[in-house]
Amino acid sequence: MFTGLVEELGHVRALHGRGEGARLVVEADATLEGSGIGASLAVNGVCLTVVERGERAIAFDLAPETMRVTTLGTLCPGDPVNIERPLRLGDRVGGHLVTGHIDAVGTIQAVFDVAEGRELTIAVPSSLEAYVVPKGSVAVDGVSLTVASLVPGGFQVAIIPHTVRVTTLGGKGAGTTVNLEMDLIGKYIHRLAAAYGLADPLTRSEV
Repeated sequence: MFTGLVEELGHVRALHGRGEGARLVVEADATLEGSGIGASLAVNGVCLTVVERGERAIAFDLAPETMRVTTLGTLCPGDPVNIERPLRLGDRVGGHLVTGHIDAVGTIQAVFDVAEGRELTIAVPSSLEAYVVPKGSVAVDGVSLTVASLVPGGFQVAIIPHTVRVTTLGGKGAGTTVNLEMDLIGKYIHRLAAAYGLADPLTRSEV
């Protein structure tokens, strides 16, 4: 379990194909502490298991499913990645509860610079629109963000200058893709509502 507060901006050292999957090698520093073989780390929001560790780098195996449903397979050497270690019991939850299990890949439709911050408009698959609510939480490439407003087919988020500086979102432009994880609590509520025959907010107005 993670919180969506990025601890470090790492960089891709290599991405090697391994059958239908791949091995991702990432240069890191602060997040190496406590991250031995078998540990979990969130890389651009994707929960991965450490399979090899060097002095300044860690390696992960990417399963075919991970390659299919995330953006990790498109990474190139030198690309920055957001890294977060798992939440420890007793820690403050400064962001929101994030599992590291990606729901879908979204596309940044527009970027607006606002003073030293940014505003992003992100398109989502129609199947996920029910989980996006104004002032709700969403993880974008592993970064915990608040939904500023809804737009047809997506949502907008505002990014403060600090987040621009310390995460990959500061360098993302229109047309680039991002990993999306919708709010865990919202997904459970939606599933329970469907199980009891309550209205799907995408298709009906009454509950």
